[in-house]
Amino acid sequence: MKHIIVGTAGHIDHGKSSLVAALTGTHPDRLEEEKRRGITIDLGFAFLDLGEVRIGFVDVPGHERFVRNMLAGAGGIDLVLLVVAADESVKPQTREHFDICRLLGISTGIIVLTKSDLVDADTAGLANLEVEDLVRGSFLEGAPIVEVSSKTGAGLDALRDALREAAERSPGKDARGYFRLPVDRAFVMKGFGPVVTGTLVSGSIRAEDEVELFPARRRLRVRGLHSGGAAVDHAVAGQRTAVNLAGVELDELHRGMELAARGIFQPTTRLDARIELLRSAPALKSRSRVHFHHGTAEMIAEVILLDREKLEPGGSAFAQLRLTEPVLALPGDRFILRRFSPVTTVGGGTVLDPLASGHRRKDARVIPLLGMFERNEREAIVESLAASELRGLALPRLIARTGWIEQDARDVIAKLTRARTLVIAQEEPLTVVPTAIVVECANRIRAAVEEFHRTNRLTSGIAKEDLRGRTKSRPEVFRGALAELVAARAVTVSGDLVQKSGREIALLPEEARAKELIEQEFERAGLAVPRLDEVLAKLPVEAKRAQKILQILLSEKTLVKVAQDLVFHQNAVAKLRELVANYKKANGERLPIGAFKDMTGVTRKYAIPLLEFLDRERVTRRVGDERVIL
Repeated sequence: MKHIIVGTAGHIDHGKSSLVAALTGTHPDRLEEEKRRGITIDLGFAFLDLGEVRIGFVDVPGHERFVRNMLAGAGGIDLVLLVVAADESVKPQTREHFDICRLLGISTGIIVLTKSDLVDADTAGLANLEVEDLVRGSFLEGAPIVEVSSKTGAGLDALRDALREAAERSPGKDARGYFRLPVDRAFVMKGFGPVVTGTLVSGSIRAEDEVELFPARRRLRVRGLHSGGAAVDHAVAGQRTAVNLAGVELDELHRGMELAARGIFQPTTRLDARIELLRSAPALKSRSRVHFHHGTAEMIAEVILLDREKLEPGGSAFAQLRLTEPVLALPGDRFILRRFSPVTTVGGGTVLDPLASGHRRKDARVIPLLGMFERNEREAIVESLAASELRGLALPRLIARTGWIEQDARDVIAKLTRARTLVIAQEEPLTVVPTAIVVECANRIRAAVEEFHRTNRLTSGIAKEDLRGRTKSRPEVFRGALAELVAARAVTVSGDLVQKSGREIALLPEEARAKELIEQEFERAGLAVPRLDEVLAKLPVEAKRAQKILQILLSEKTLVKVAQDLVFHQNAVAKLRELVANYKKANGERLPIGAFKDMTGVTRKYAIPLLEFLDRERVTRRVGDERVIL
């Protein structure tokens, strides 16, 4: 079943709530004060099934003082009923509500002339003309105008037919995206605990799901769901939904918060946007303070115009909004701007970059990027963001900044890496950097490796961190460049060392003799090895070259370092493993230190380091003063 949210808009006492009650049988006014005064103060809700379409009505208050509550409900609307009383025609709040719906990007609607039983044909005709003049050139131009009477029922069937037709045409909301639900009410239900309600604007949700509460970033569990007055197992985008939450108290919940998929998004206090001023609004100067309405949230924002000092009435411009409180926003989200004082609606806009940096005004790089966001040029967006992210563009950061689902983001990245525009710097999390930056870094790595080999003839390779320091590269870029060089077989990596591919150490005759002497000395010694400094002192080369020759033997694994200044020949280590295995067969798993000394013929000076080496190699495990042979 398709789910559509229909919002009423119009002047106070033009019959919005009565119309919803006549259509659905449910009066949306829920507060005692609303019923007593006969006006809608807060949001009201009701439901109507029209075959394959289920409509959730959001009845919003019309009185000027309650426009902020109207804004809390308008953000989730798919289709608007612009309600105009035939006996009063277009009024100030009619115009303001209509402007808000237009600024929020609502694309479908119906005009309803209520109280048709109170006027004659001429008066009704005049109201029709005034409404047509109001909506000319807007999304409501050419929309059905239905005359009804909630009192007599006249015209209600025609309105239901028009609703069904419009609802079927409406694109609805994105059930494929990540779950988001702006909170418009919070209360406690006896026996269940805290409940929040809102319009599910994206994705879907199930009972027992874990969700995240913004801006607090609290992880909560969904105990249960209601929609349309009944318990449901799951809810999808477009449904009015009540969510019973576990792990939170009522005083921690309020309108303006938002529930969303956990671990995906980041709140923001700074966003870039396209803003638009109404023709009836005064000019807006850069750094003006305004009331910012987004979803069900309201706060103060400072508007920084990015390419001008002042925005004229009816104009449009890129701007950065700096918010007094954090909010969850994504590209494409609509918002409303109201004057700081007096509080009237002056414009609105669309979020383009919700995690914008604090760039300078008239920065030449900013406007092109915002144009890409506005046109949804996904490949260009990823390229630009990758170039601007100092540590490479990680997949979670890309999703948080764009709102794209993971597979879509991966598809864009894959296309750009296949085209060699970007290079994968690391797999987890998937991080990409521009190819040009990687190529530049790879050239510096090649040069640094060559220089190292020229000045360190007897050293097999350079340590990665030393190499990164010499190339002055960021870790992510360095990893990507090094991977590219390995794939191209320009360098090889062995453990922590990097060397030029195919390079072999060419020893001078005296160096080759020194290497042979070291190996012979330790091979003859078995487990009763001599002191390392004594061996090196007897070589036909100076100490510095002797140390480097020793390192060659260690890197070739001819010698094995057991402890500082304690080295054994690989054959001796292999023999030791054999002795331990034979001991286990003959005597069982327990290996006391004394038995180890007797078995190997070494003193305690060598026994302890050898046993610790066997522990590290997972041949043995220490238990008290003994070892257990594994």
